[in-house]
Amino acid sequence: MSNDARNNRINYVEFPAATAEALAAAKDFYGKAFGWEYKDWGPAYADTQSSGLASGITVDASERQQRPLPVIYSSALERARSSVVAAGAKITKDIFAFPGGRRFQFIDPAGNELAVGSED
Repeated sequence: MSNDARNNRINYVEFPAATAEALAAAKDFYGKAFGWEYKDWGPAYADTQSSGLASGITVDASERQQRPLPVIYSSALERARSSVVAAGAKITKDIFAFPGGRRFQFIDPAGNELAVGSED
């Protein structure tokens, strides 16, 4: 088991944006309202570490969720995947790589979609 304080804790939330204009408006809103600063990862994604719990906003229709997506950090991604399946979750996106790490997504028994991610 990792001594990383983030392990098995929600450490990221992704918010959907329907258009590039909505992404820009959300970044502007959160910047003005709370002072959050964003890093752009191309035209369809931006994230911030200044929101307390890290968060991102995505426009990309192939990646965008309908609702916010909580992301749980895991230092052992494959073991976490096995655990959520054994506990009754349905995998919606199997382990995939993205800039900064890997993750998978699942639906819990109450119908909520979450992700588990790691830096490796």
